[in-house]
Amino acid sequence: MCVCHFETSTLPSSSPNVMLSARYYLFEVSFSTHDWVDGCVQDLKISLLKSVVFHVNCIYFILFFCIVPSYCVSSVQTSSVPERERLDKQKQHMARGLPKQKPIAGVEQVIVVASGKGGVGKSTTAVNLALGLMANDPHVTVGLLDADVYGPSIPKLMNLKGNPELTDKNLMRPLVNFGIPCMSMGFLVEDVAPIVWRGLMVMSAIEKLLRQVDWGLLDYLVVDMPPGTGDVQLSITQNIPIAGAVIVSTPQDIALLDARRGAEMFRKVNVPVLGLVQNMSVFQCPNCHHQTHIFGADGVRELARNLGVEMLGDIPLHLNIRETSDQGQPVVVSSPDSPEAEAYKKVASAVVQRLHKSSSG
Repeated sequence: MCVCHFETSTLPSSSPNVMLSARYYLFEVSFSTHDWVDGCVQDLKISLLKSVVFHVNCIYFILFFCIVPSYCVSSVQTSSVPERERLDKQKQHMARGLPKQKPIAGVEQVIVVASGKGGVGKSTTAVNLALGLMANDPHVTVGLLDADVYGPSIPKLMNLKGNPELTDKNLMRPLVNFGIPCMSMGFLVEDVAPIVWRGLMVMSAIEKLLRQVDWGLLDYLVVDMPPGTGDVQLSITQNIPIAGAVIVSTPQDIALLDARRGAEMFRKVNVPVLGLVQNMSVFQCPNCHHQTHIFGADGVRELARNLGVEMLGDIPLHLNIRETSDQGQPVVVSSPDSPEAEAYKKVASAVVQRLHKSSSG
């Protein structure tokens, strides 16, 4: 049974939401225009209430956990034991207002692939990282979640089309290719349909992508995050336990600035940064084999050193990676013995090693 039967033609021509595409409410099987509008209003009311509560708690945190102690320290001298008790109580108060992290059913570990800036090859890296994890160990099961609501790339990269079906429990079945179950906003809208949504609607979509998908049993779920450090990143990190984050960047100075911001964001929300990946590190001429560092040399390596995190690997700027990605045949599966595929598999191996260290440490 197809998830969505709603067509844009059922909307009034004057509706500003026609651009939202046929399947706005994401996972409803069928509904009328009136039901759709009611659903929008109810979702927005609930999301707005959640947003207000969250921001009030943030103000409470800043006021009572950051500002007040800074004034008190200079004037009040207390012993270390009472001070520790006071801080513990403040953390307990804060914990009551923050969202509770709930694991995704059937998923052992979640790995997020992020970047501070778009256009650095994050999605291509996420896809080949997932395939690399399976190539290195055929016994592991890996899933791929496209959390980039505004610009989903996983359907193209994984050569997948169509709408996910529903289980008896109204959970979406991921689409599968190369042995990897995938879920993306791109499966729920038309290829060229823009996602013209405000933040609260995006949060509702992310919640459904996280909680209303039947992943089965997975050792790893690789999440392709949107670029930047905004609402989606905070929503995901606050709602599900994350084993670690992989930061992708080119060696270019302007990209490194945003990569640092991305790494610092994950640190602030207590998500371990597994390491950095230097993408498009070097270009080798196919004729004379001369190597050129188009975006600079070793910028990501230096940033990793400054941040005190691991350097997971270098991915070259190579025509083979671009062509296979555009064809929906990622290089790890289409050219498994190529140097480019080996580079991704090396990154996947480094990620697993860091996960083991993080869990044992």
